[in-house]
Amino acid sequence: MTQLISGKTSAAAQSRPNTAADSLQKVVATMVKLQVLGLPRNYELFYEALYGHNADLTRDVLSLNGQPAQVVLDQIGLKHRLVGHCGAAEQSLQDDATDLLNDLLQQLSAGIDRKQAFSRALEKTIRGARDDENRGLSEVMDDLDFLAAAAGDIVRSETALSQALQAGLTQMEATRKAAKAARQASLRDRLTHLPNRQAFSSRVTSLYSGDTNPAETTLIVVEIDHFKSLVDRYGEAATGRILKRLATIFRKSIKKNDFVARTGIDEFSFLFDGVSSEAARSIAERLHSSVVDNLVFATEDGNTTGNLGLMMGYAMAQDAVSATQLIGQAETALAAARHDRRSPIVGYSPAVARTIGRNAA
Repeated sequence: MTQLISGKTSAAAQSRPNTAADSLQKVVATMVKLQVLGLPRNYELFYEALYGHNADLTRDVLSLNGQPAQVVLDQIGLKHRLVGHCGAAEQSLQDDATDLLNDLLQQLSAGIDRKQAFSRALEKTIRGARDDENRGLSEVMDDLDFLAAAAGDIVRSETALSQALQAGLTQMEATRKAAKAARQASLRDRLTHLPNRQAFSSRVTSLYSGDTNPAETTLIVVEIDHFKSLVDRYGEAATGRILKRLATIFRKSIKKNDFVARTGIDEFSFLFDGVSSEAARSIAERLHSSVVDNLVFATEDGNTTGNLGLMMGYAMAQDAVSATQLIGQAETALAAARHDRRSPIVGYSPAVARTIGRNAA
């Protein structure tokens, strides 16, 4: 197993991870074998177990027997903060809160009915004592005893209702906090604790919402070169430490109004605010240098070190009309960097898009 120290990385050129179609086929086959329900959150669970480089999650899923209960799958998903399972948990919490409010409403309605019945009985007793000259003292006392018993019932029910309301408020506050935690968990990457792709998508979409002006906002997409070879050579635990160290470097490389997220197994995305097209490349070069200078780990023999290779594609928000187009332009630039690793940093332009189109053909 490797250890993070000061030095540089080396990685042999190998193919990128399986295609999406191959990955999906393996996920489906595994779920069918275990007879797991085809729910979106279950697909997410098994995909992360097979391709997410989370050894603990993989062990939890592979230890399942045939036909695992959905509650067991959900518990694993929540344990590892999977987005789909956090969303399901939040919905469950909301349902519990609704049930609690309905129960309190029924108790309150019953209490109001008892008060109204008591009021009618009291009025009847008063009229009887005033208008019926033949009523004796014993009859009046019987009526008063009945009213006293009814009043006692009301007091006890009011006390119970007050306690139920207090307990309900306490439970609802706990529910609110749990729901907030679930929302936050669903927007964070479990390994690096950076915002995840869902949080990134929301952030980049907001650039084009309402009256927001996306001018001078730069999107930079960063991909680790030959990441699969790192995993194959050093193992998931070591590459996990590399990813966490890389996230720390990236987190320290941004300012207050900037944004960085882990948007893929080997991919990070940045949004830099107030950056001109002329400055975008300089920022990308600075990011690249910060990794080369600061992220180091020992090779297997312990005697040599090497760089962690990065490829970068960037695009300007002002050159796109939507979040989808902006992301597509940055990914196109990244594809160009991937095609020619001698130029690891590429900015989007129509000429770059044409080059990628010809290469794809």
